[in-house]
Amino acid sequence: MNRRAFLQSGTILGGGLLISFTIPQANKLAAMVKTTADAGFAPNAFLNIATDNTITVYLSHVEMGQGIWTTLPMLLADELDVDLGQVTVKHSGVGKAYNHTVYGIQITGGSSSTWSEFDRYRNAGATARVLLTQAAAKRSGVAVENCKTENGHVIAAGKKYTYGELAAEAALLKAPQQVPLRPKKDWKYIGKGAGRMDAIVKTNGEAKFGLDIQFPGLLTAVVAHAPVFGGKVKSFDAGKAMAIPGVVQVVQIPTGVAVVANHFWAAQQGRKALQVTWDNGAGADLFTTKQTEAYKKLAATNGLAAQQKGDAAAGLTKASKVISAQYVFPYLAHAPMEPMNCTVNLQKDSCEIWTGTQLPGVDQLAAAKILGMKPEQVTMSVAFLGGGFGRRATPTSDFVSEAVHIAKASGKPVKMVWTREDDMKGGYYRGACVHDVSVGLNEQGLPVAWKHNIAGQSIMAGAPMFGPPPAVDDTSVEGVKGSPYLTTVPDHFIGLHTTKEVVPILWFRSVGNTHTGYVMEAMLDELAHAAGRDAVDYRRALLKDHPRHLAALNLVADKGGWEKPAPQGRHKGVAVHEAFGSYVAIIAEVSINNGQVRVHKIDCAIDCGLAVNPDGVKAQMESGIIFGLTMALYGEITLENGKVQQSNFYDYRIARMNESPEINVFIADSNEKMGGAGECAVPPTAPAIVNAIFAATGKRIYNLPIMNHKLTQA
Repeated sequence: MNRRAFLQSGTILGGGLLISFTIPQANKLAAMVKTTADAGFAPNAFLNIATDNTITVYLSHVEMGQGIWTTLPMLLADELDVDLGQVTVKHSGVGKAYNHTVYGIQITGGSSSTWSEFDRYRNAGATARVLLTQAAAKRSGVAVENCKTENGHVIAAGKKYTYGELAAEAALLKAPQQVPLRPKKDWKYIGKGAGRMDAIVKTNGEAKFGLDIQFPGLLTAVVAHAPVFGGKVKSFDAGKAMAIPGVVQVVQIPTGVAVVANHFWAAQQGRKALQVTWDNGAGADLFTTKQTEAYKKLAATNGLAAQQKGDAAAGLTKASKVISAQYVFPYLAHAPMEPMNCTVNLQKDSCEIWTGTQLPGVDQLAAAKILGMKPEQVTMSVAFLGGGFGRRATPTSDFVSEAVHIAKASGKPVKMVWTREDDMKGGYYRGACVHDVSVGLNEQGLPVAWKHNIAGQSIMAGAPMFGPPPAVDDTSVEGVKGSPYLTTVPDHFIGLHTTKEVVPILWFRSVGNTHTGYVMEAMLDELAHAAGRDAVDYRRALLKDHPRHLAALNLVADKGGWEKPAPQGRHKGVAVHEAFGSYVAIIAEVSINNGQVRVHKIDCAIDCGLAVNPDGVKAQMESGIIFGLTMALYGEITLENGKVQQSNFYDYRIARMNESPEINVFIADSNEKMGGAGECAVPPTAPAIVNAIFAATGKRIYNLPIMNHKLTQA
């Protein structure tokens, strides 16, 4: 069956079978799927079994390193009763069948791929298993209950049929409304794990990322962007650029001027020779130093209430002791290993796009609008993503739209490529923000008043697919609003000042938790010290009614040996935080030498509910810890006269292999609600490190990155 035709057509093919596939937890979805007997067996949008016994699983989410190329097929394979070695995995096309079961659009994000698909993919495999069993029963003339499946076969009346042998007959049967799922005791993969199915192709070079797309006649394009955000082209002279051998065309597009050439080198040299006069507008007035001072003044006043109880200001006046601090966070670049890119082949009545994207449906709609086409005329072919971290889930479809504009203006098939420098300076950062916090303690050292204001930009203001932005953007206050530490504080106020800047921001790995988790856990450490309490015991007292936080904290304290003294010259810090439904506690062990911090060891405990793929969960914890380590040590984008000062990995440093600490991950045995694993290790990493730095130096770090501080061993 041609899957593209399936996605573009709502009619039933002659001789085919229409099967509805829904699950109660996903009533937003109704995957209408058709099959024909001669094309194999496709009982739903996520699975196809060909008559040659080829089993293909289609991913409703994209693989960007988080491991769902393995985890989602594991769910289906366990119910289908096949060996993972028999399974081929492919990214799906764009279609309503693949919409997120909660968000209602086709998206990969929010650490949601596994828990949101747990029921859907298991049901997909179970539906196929039931139909194949029925087909075997019908062929052999025995009752269905006398048939059983075994590793890609159905055994009936002493005969063993491969799924491929039964595919044509199964395709003609009506799918049941409900199917039985295999009990936990029969799971072969779920909870036990499996080796990554994309490891081989990513090792031997067969895996196709966006930058790997190539076909005859394809040209390469690079874009000259305004040097400041909000800048526009006043005029340009393409003469010198066109004189570069290999340059084919120079075209203006809404975001700048594109140089189209036979290959990247020519395009890059052509851009260097291009003469552009820019109108930089108000963007040239932005200095992050001035912005920080303005945010500090703003955060010192009450913003719109995100959460409040009692009278925080009055509570502070009654407290035995008040701890106050302002925390400053810079803009951060996503810095994926593969910079933005997009390939577009535009025909008269159709367009095919190849790119790594977290929002293929949104990008398809954006391309169709630019081209004046219907969405079904635009085919999105999703490649592997060389890192996303939120950057490839852009509501404005910025880099895809840019490539489509170039193809439209030039009339040629083009691969638009951003260099590392384009990527670093191109925006959509984690927003800069300031927290102003005052906490009042009683005589026992416990918080009785908490006043907390945040100043920063709104991510949701730039995400129209989720409706008009709220007055209080939850992505700005998540991690503070609803914090377990506030539940017993009688007087508290959480306020938000939403600012507007020309610098575009976007969700970043762990979104608002990247700064709110830091503030809460760094402040908790300071409160524990002021109370003369052990940092873990103090948290235990405040988390006594929050069992999952407490479980993670106790697990890491036990396994990480919190009560044991650190090796000579080393010091420990702790943090615990919930993000995306998972609860993570971290102990960091650091030393200070010649003013430099070295993180020697990170112990990490997570309660994510059922760990479908424990190896995958551990990998994501390690990944999130390294991401958080980078953010803590080095992460900083600064602007002067509106221009981004960083350009590549030499001045926007990433934690390197020799800086990686020993990492130990402990997964709680939990039957609680399943959470995500992709982002939840990021928030507690930085505060655990700075809390350890305080233990070593006696110095609190209120603004990141750590590299901007002079550290001296106490």
